[in-house]
Amino acid sequence: MTTPAPTDGRVALLHVDDDDLAACVACGLCLPHCPTYRVTGLEAASPRGRITAMRAVQWDGAALDATFAQYMEECVQCRGCEAACPSSVPFGRLMEGARATLQEQPPVKRSPLRGVAEWFGFRVLLPRHWLLLAFTWLLLVAQRLRIVPKGVALPRLSARSLVRPLRPAPAAGEVDAYLFTGCVMDAWQRDVHRAALEVMEAGGAAVGLAGRGGDCCGALHVHAGRIDEARRLATRVVASMPGDAPVVVDSAGCGAAMKDYGHLIDTPEARAFAARVRDFAEWARERHLPLELTGRRVVVQDPCHLRHVQRAASFTHEVLARAYDVTGTDDDGLCCGAGGVYAVVQPELAGAIRARKVEALQRAAGDTAPLVASANPGCLMHLRGAGVDVRHPAELLAAALKKERPPL
Repeated sequence: MTTPAPTDGRVALLHVDDDDLAACVACGLCLPHCPTYRVTGLEAASPRGRITAMRAVQWDGAALDATFAQYMEECVQCRGCEAACPSSVPFGRLMEGARATLQEQPPVKRSPLRGVAEWFGFRVLLPRHWLLLAFTWLLLVAQRLRIVPKGVALPRLSARSLVRPLRPAPAAGEVDAYLFTGCVMDAWQRDVHRAALEVMEAGGAAVGLAGRGGDCCGALHVHAGRIDEARRLATRVVASMPGDAPVVVDSAGCGAAMKDYGHLIDTPEARAFAARVRDFAEWARERHLPLELTGRRVVVQDPCHLRHVQRAASFTHEVLARAYDVTGTDDDGLCCGAGGVYAVVQPELAGAIRARKVEALQRAAGDTAPLVASANPGCLMHLRGAGVDVRHPAELLAAALKKERPPL
């Protein structure tokens, strides 16, 4: 664990590129696209305000203090500002660098409970999938006994799903595509993977799963500023799926992280791997899928890391439109407030951001309760916590597949 820094602040250099920091011209076009600014109205809660704080530390010798840490930690890292920025400021990388510095030099002593929770989650649990599965069984029992704290937004865990491993149909030849199952999603939402596998095989693909080491992509570690740990996990993932077959990812956050492996690891192998990564809908749109029109209306919630980072949100709309009446929201893709573990560490801001998203989803649905599609596990859990009927696009497509019927 990192040794806490003195509580009176200190001067530090951030792990950011000065040219990236200088690219912001403070035009303010990012402000309407920032969920924390929209909720609070505070300049310090905007991308422009956060960059100003970074410049003060990096260039003016300002202290790396508790106030600076608060500005950085209140960012959802949705990167909506990047899509709106005319100067192409890489805000996501600036935020990752700032958080990496705070991880190394925390300006205030963190509570023992938070320290233990972060150590256990990031260092012990996520890198060891067998342990995560065992921990999930404990959570399932706690759910059934109704002793899980109300503030913990867990999905309804399923023993039936946990005992049934994913089993792709045996491939006669080479694998056409890998399905990346990851860590938390495989433990808590494995039925989404099951649906994705069904759709991929219905599209004629011989599907493979990652080998040893391919069970945590490091996305949550990057968000938390734990860059070295993220690199180690990413290197394992690259080695777990050899060859040149596409790597299909049904988690928008994981897909965004894996498409950035070339920057994170900076090796030819990592760049080649990153070029193979496809979002599930991005891959599915290129395949013939035996779908039936359902007549049901679906409101698509674009996960931030699919819309703003991967720039691949349109594929979800396109492939779902083959079977559903698809509509979007009128809020220009604002964040839902999930943000990886953001909803856990910043519950008030996350709840306020979610309330705005739920209103947008209801407006899109009209007079009926919305059936929502979201391609990210965090968004699924966060929105379900507000009572929204939200499904993964893979589940909706699997439900719309033409099923063989017995002859009359």
